[in-house]
Amino acid sequence: MFWINGLLNSLAFGAILFLLAIGFSLIFGLMRVANLAHGAFFMLGGYIATSMIGFGFTAAVLAAGVVCAVFGGIIERTLVRRLAGRELAQVLGTLGLAFIIADQCLLIWSGDPIAQPAPTALRSAVQIAGIAFPAYRLALIGIAIVAFVAIWLLVERTTLGARIRAAVDDREMARATGIPVSRLFTTVFCVGVALAGMGGALAAPIMSVYPGLDAEMLPLALLVVILGGIGSLSGAFVGSMLIGVIYTFGQMLVPDLAYVILFLPMVAVLALRPQGLFGRQPA
Repeated sequence: MFWINGLLNSLAFGAILFLLAIGFSLIFGLMRVANLAHGAFFMLGGYIATSMIGFGFTAAVLAAGVVCAVFGGIIERTLVRRLAGRELAQVLGTLGLAFIIADQCLLIWSGDPIAQPAPTALRSAVQIAGIAFPAYRLALIGIAIVAFVAIWLLVERTTLGARIRAAVDDREMARATGIPVSRLFTTVFCVGVALAGMGGALAAPIMSVYPGLDAEMLPLALLVVILGGIGSLSGAFVGSMLIGVIYTFGQMLVPDLAYVILFLPMVAVLALRPQGLFGRQPA
């Protein structure tokens, strides 16, 4: 019972991590921008959803994604684009943006944790192998799988996806063939932060929303990207689930060493396979 319950909780947490990490991986993989404000967008999405919950849970999640996407587009056009090719400036600029978002969230929503209820239809428990497990957490696992399939189809089976892959492989050649790389970057940035915002909204019924949530989640997203491989969709999914399992069981079994155990896989991957489990060897 203990192991089954722990595994299901791990997968539910991994599902939340996936929604956060896949956006970060897409942005970093295509634009080579380490968006350190990504965790702040996750937290912002959670706060927006708690304010919009009166319109229904689905509407609140969608509102979080839309607001974060619009904000992300403005940030990409006004800040990130101006810092293209300047890695240190990008890191400092997005880190400063994260502090600004965190301070504004504190000003608007105060410093008290805000709990958001799960949808009424998913507040019950489901019997699995003799244990009662919250239906909402199972739904999160399903949402992550659906998101994985949808993004895979987008990247692998659409014209937009073909353009994204072309820009990743050779940015200058893509421009030469007429691909609007600039608009493509804005689109990818918007999609990435929208996924983060929706992830924060979906995580709110489990984790609540509170100051510092961004600083807790961003390092885990970085671990997922390092473990799975930059720009790899499969790597982000597998890495999220692995980190979810390691983090959850580490907290349950050896809480004093949880972070040591969490970072050991990253050290091993960096030493043995620097490009990540699913990353491609550099040309």
